[in-house]
Amino acid sequence: MEVRILRAVVLVLALGMLTGQCCASFKDCYTKCFIFCMIEPSQTLCSCATHCLKQCIFPDTPQGVNEDVENLGFCKLGCAFSMCSTISTKQKPNGEKVDNCVGSCSTKCTKNYSLP
Repeated sequence: MEVRILRAVVLVLALGMLTGQCCASFKDCYTKCFIFCMIEPSQTLCSCATHCLKQCIFPDTPQGVNEDVENLGFCKLGCAFSMCSTISTKQKPNGEKVDNCVGSCSTKCTKNYSLP
């Protein structure tokens, strides 16, 4: 068990050095978040995917941002939960596939949020 944790930490540190930033893109954010989350014994595949999708779609969004941007983010998050949360496995986060899936959610969400 300790060897697995050590390998995961080394992998995350190596990814961090290669990217040069903590969360430069959704793919990097999701992959790192997922690896760290799966290290914790109490976490499940589903809870890690959900947590990381939320964290990386809304990376420290300041309060009072444009309502349309916020609504688009929530639409994207809902789409990501339903369409993209099963792409990752315990052994492989599949960050690029999740990134592509979440990116496709932008086209499914409209920018008209007013009621008829």
